Order: sequence, then structure tokens, then C-alpha cells
Amino acid sequence: MNPNPLYVALDTPDLARALQLARDLGTAVGGIKLGLEFLSAHGPDGIRRLLEEGLPVFADVKFHDIPNTVAGAARALCGLGISMFNVHASGGLAMMQAAKEAARSAAAPPKVLAVTVLTSLGPDDLTRVGQGGKVEDQVVRLAALAREAGLDGVVCSAREIAAVRKACGEDFLIVTPGIRPPGAQLGDQVRVMTPREAVRAGADILVVGRPLTGAANPAEVALSMLAEIKSVSG
Repeated sequence: MNPNPLYVALDTPDLARALQLARDLGTAVGGIKLGLEFLSAHGPDGIRRLLEEGLPVFADVKFHDIPNTVAGAARALCGLGISMFNVHASGGLAMMQAAKEAARSAAAPPKVLAVTVLTSLGPDDLTRVGQGGKVEDQVVRLAALAREAGLDGVVCSAREIAAVRKACGEDFLIVTPGIRPPGAQLGDQVRVMTPREAVRAGADILVVGRPLTGAANPAEVALSMLAEIKSVSG
């Protein structure tokens, strides 16, 4: 478990707000996740501005294209100094290998993660896109493929952590979005857990969005969640 495994999701096109949230949270979080809404609005310059706040940045880009295109995009992204980025595991083995090889060329290679099944999707959604069967089975299948490709870990919901650990081992990084404190609104997430449940399940990094970014005092909420995490992890 990281010293502070709590990452805040700054999924906003408002640069000033993102910077203020990062400053307000400070060391109450272990890092920042920048999503597609922010990245589409501000691109590399936005990443550089957030990196100036001194926290690790997880670029949630979810690359999914032919291997050569993903490799080129990954090389450009890795030159910015980010700590992590992700690709869709469903892009296939060659695409993931290309992303990892591109990351290795950076002066400070970031970790490369594979997105398995989005936390907004349930069994019915998978069936409608032609991926029948249990969500857990699909997550584990894609996680195993990511490990074969040499990636550092996966993004999956807390509900699949135990199965991924069994299939991929203890040294495989598991980043878990869809974290909600007890009683919080689910929003568009389907497969969610509380911080306590996710840590008990074995998550390495917990990504929290609206419960932090929508709070009157984000740092206070983050510190409360961190205390809950530490009470489980010791």
C-alpha cells in the first residue's frame, strides 16, 4: 500500500478550479487523476500546470487505437513527467506492448495500466456490446492479458480485486475508481465500494472524484477517508 493511496479525480474543464482543488487538498491526497474532460480542454499544458503543484499525476487517457498510434501518443505523453497513464486492455496484446515500450523510452518511465471494464458498466451492458458472461470473468481475462503484455497493473472496480489478485499476483498494481464514502451518491458508477471495503479487498490506489471535488472542505473529507484507509491497512 502506498503511503497515501488516495488520488483525487479532477475531471473538470475548468483549469482554475482544478488548480484550486489541488492546492486545497495538498498532502491530504497522494496524487491527481486528470480525466478526458480536463485533458480535452487543456492538453499537455494543463498537465504541466498541475504537475507544478507537486503531486504525482495519473493521466487517465484510455488510449485505444492501433499499436503504432498508441506508441506515438504514449511517447508524447510520457515526456511530460506523469507518473501513470492507461490504455484499454481490449485494444489487444500488441497495442499494450507498444504502450509499455514507449513508456520505457521516457527519462522517468511512468507506470502503464490497462482499463478492464468501466465501472459504469454492468452485465447487461456487456451483453449488449457482444461480451456475454460475468463482468468478473471479463475483467480477469483482460487483466491477465495486460500482465502478459508487461503492463504494471490494471484499473478495475473494487468488486473484481480479489479475482485479479488471484490471477495476476501481489506485485500487480490495482487502481480502483468508483470509490464512495458510505451514503454518498453513486452518480454514473455501478460497481462501487467504500474506501474501507476497497482496501480490505486489496486495492493499491483508490480514485475518488465527486465526494471530494463536491465537498465544502475537500481536505477534511480526504483526511477522513485516509484515516479510514489506515485503520484497515495498519
